[in-house]
Amino acid sequence: MAPSWQRLGLYACLLKRQLNDGPDVIKWGRRVIPGWSRGIYSATGEWTKEYTLQTRKDVEKWWHQRIKDQALTVSEADKSKPKFYVLSMFPYPSGKLHMGHVRVYTISDTIARFQKMRGMQVINPMGWDAFGLPAENAAIERNLHPESWTQSNIRHMRKQLDQLGLCFSWDREITTCLPDYYKWTQYLFIKLYEAGLAYQKEALVNWDPVDQTVLANEQVDEHGCSWRSGAKVEQKYLRQWFIKTTAYAKAMQDALAGLPEWYGIKGMQAHWIGNCVGCHLDFMLKVDGQVTGEKLSAYTATPEAVYGASHVAISPSHRLLHGHSPLKETFRKALVPGQDCLTPVTAVNMLTQQEVPVIILAKDDLEGSLDAKIGIPSTSLEDSALAQTLGLSYSEVIEETPDGTERLRGSAEFTGMKRQDAFLALTQKARRERVGGDVTSDKLKDWLVSRQRYWGTPIPMVHCPACGPVPVPLEDLPVTLPSITPLTGRGGSPLASASEWVNCSCPRCKGAATRETDTMDTFVDSAWYYFRYTDPQNTQSPFSAALADYWMPVDLYIGGKEHAVMHLFYARFFSHFCHDQKMVKHREPFHKLLAQGLIKGQTFRLPSGQYLRREEVDLTGSDPVHANTGEKLEVSWEKMSKSKHNGVEPEDVVEQYGRDTVRLYVLFAAPPEKDILWDVKTDALPGVLRWQQRLWALVTRFIEARTSGKAPRPQLLSDKDKAEARRLWEYKNSVISQVTAHFTEDFSLNSAISQLMGLSSALSQASQRVVLHSPEFEDALCALMVMAAPMAPHITSELWAGLALVPQKLCAHYAWNTSVLLQAWPTVDPQFLQQPEVVQMAVLINNKACGKVPVPQHVAQDQDKVHELVLQSELGVRLLQGRSIKKAFLSPRTALINFLLQE
Repeated sequence: MAPSWQRLGLYACLLKRQLNDGPDVIKWGRRVIPGWSRGIYSATGEWTKEYTLQTRKDVEKWWHQRIKDQALTVSEADKSKPKFYVLSMFPYPSGKLHMGHVRVYTISDTIARFQKMRGMQVINPMGWDAFGLPAENAAIERNLHPESWTQSNIRHMRKQLDQLGLCFSWDREITTCLPDYYKWTQYLFIKLYEAGLAYQKEALVNWDPVDQTVLANEQVDEHGCSWRSGAKVEQKYLRQWFIKTTAYAKAMQDALAGLPEWYGIKGMQAHWIGNCVGCHLDFMLKVDGQVTGEKLSAYTATPEAVYGASHVAISPSHRLLHGHSPLKETFRKALVPGQDCLTPVTAVNMLTQQEVPVIILAKDDLEGSLDAKIGIPSTSLEDSALAQTLGLSYSEVIEETPDGTERLRGSAEFTGMKRQDAFLALTQKARRERVGGDVTSDKLKDWLVSRQRYWGTPIPMVHCPACGPVPVPLEDLPVTLPSITPLTGRGGSPLASASEWVNCSCPRCKGAATRETDTMDTFVDSAWYYFRYTDPQNTQSPFSAALADYWMPVDLYIGGKEHAVMHLFYARFFSHFCHDQKMVKHREPFHKLLAQGLIKGQTFRLPSGQYLRREEVDLTGSDPVHANTGEKLEVSWEKMSKSKHNGVEPEDVVEQYGRDTVRLYVLFAAPPEKDILWDVKTDALPGVLRWQQRLWALVTRFIEARTSGKAPRPQLLSDKDKAEARRLWEYKNSVISQVTAHFTEDFSLNSAISQLMGLSSALSQASQRVVLHSPEFEDALCALMVMAAPMAPHITSELWAGLALVPQKLCAHYAWNTSVLLQAWPTVDPQFLQQPEVVQMAVLINNKACGKVPVPQHVAQDQDKVHELVLQSELGVRLLQGRSIKKAFLSPRTALINFLLQE
């Protein structure tokens, strides 16, 4: 070995003491510590010139634990750093990670590492959505208790996450099936109940007549039969618990406008909620002038005109005709199938005290998801026709004044008001008196949270014959699950069999009472978990307001698009509720949302629908066929699953290709929101393998140049060399700018990797004199390693260790005594920012490309300015002048603007 390489070994010794890597790995000259046979530089002090399979294994084994140990501790007391809360949707502990988990958690891990390097105070927490039907079913099949099954799965999956090199904020770990978590789920339920937002009513459920239990939709097969008994499932009305999510529909719909673009998800949320133009109002039902005690809630899109109501209409499938209502027979006697039927039941509006008849409509489907609506002829031609047909009386309550304004008449204290003012006043009064009035849509239903299962959060309510439903006192929480095994026995909720647990005293009157035996839907547990992460050890409240206010809102929320409707809606609901309870200052829980696509595997299916394993498929011909029969197969790409034989095991992939390669593949194969078709023969995987080898070769060339005995002397560079170095400097700054934008704005990490690949190619083409003498080359190479580190932390850690020991470095602004993941993220040089940067903006007209217009980079995301510049350009004058532009769309991700013209 040349003397310079021996000196490098000595530097390795000194650095390892600085990094506290331990004296057992130090090499002095050629003498290696006995017992160490590793071949990488960090272990031997000798640089391995080729990045072989063995080198990769050595690098990842060496750096795996060290990278974990470098994780920064987080202290909320350190206000000198801005915070960044990156959250990935926590998994259900099924026992095994799949490649979808690998993708979402690689993205969150990469973003978290990046933000730490930017100097942010970062949390990237992890936990377990541990209650639910799958665990209960799996435990029953295995004759185990759900808790033991769940905890063993958590231990295994936690180990898998560690093996993947993912660094989470494990000090914030939560598990929803533990009493220290679900105590606070129960606390929030009681707060909802006290606010009038949790209530019981009859609802239609799936009923297994053999097992005598309610089934979730997932427990009913495609033939309408029970997953367990095989019996035909019946539709049955049972008394269920609901959370009144409709109360926040309007607020949640309006709040979407203040959120950044979620690339289609906001539209999905808006569609789920619907147009919030009306409200429900409550009625007391009477028969023959006698109050029955039965209540009915009915919807109207024009509550301001309710004094002109002629009737309340219900559908033929309404619970009043099919459930356990005392009026059931009265309604059924009045029913004539296929006709609109007037009944002897009347409804008293609990706000206006007006009394109108109840009608059973001929049609089964009302607007949206309604089963009851208020008939107001003044605002509905359909209601007017029905009232005339049945001879119902009503008043015209809306009049138009000479100036064209619509005002109310004959409407008590609302008379004379403009319609819009009356709408606000009437709905506010209804809410104050708790008789409805929450502005919502005709399609949104309240959230049914009852589950007749064991493995869930017990609903903390007591049923007293004298007092009715009574919440468990807060000081008595949690109501823990009784120690029973839900394996045998039939007859409703498994909790009902725990008689010592069920029978209790009423918290109010101290008389004999029974506990609620329903448990909560697991979506309740996951609707507030992001709050608990901010203060996971709190034993006095769900979370500290101060800590929640410090960390919230979540800066980036990452998860599957399949959870971007229901889960997101429920999570937003809980955040709005907690805000109104003065528990948090932020109303919306998530700032930016990244809904990542699926990882799909190739499937091979017989015409019968049977999926085949890959070893059963003959791929030698032009079309895949069954290896045994030669039968032609249907080939498609589908979400990975065991039943379809198209999955891959994360551990196997990591073993074959390495942690960094798998990370780079899932980041590079497609933009995060797009699906990945898992095929290692495509360009993506060979591409990231080659790139790692190129990075290794780059550092190797640099180390050899700087340890060749020739000292770097920038003054020896010729004008041609300086021009080359200047181009590298410009390229480096451009890449820093673009990669940083991808990390902070559009999260197109595939594009970030492409930019880094381009920079590494440019460095590979540098002349030997520039490599040896140029500060620009050294700086660009170091910046490349730092920017690649969040995505490929193991290889870059090794490469940085090699760079750190190169003598006579020309760049002093790096922290050479710390690892690459603790470096500051590169910033664009100020003099580069002073250069006039120009973006070539692609112009489309009616979706057809028409050319490009140069636009200053600093306004390239400003739609109004880009719109104006394009109109003023030669292309705009030629193609757009004098034409009617309906709308212009500026792409948030690429330099593109699309003009839609009025034809």
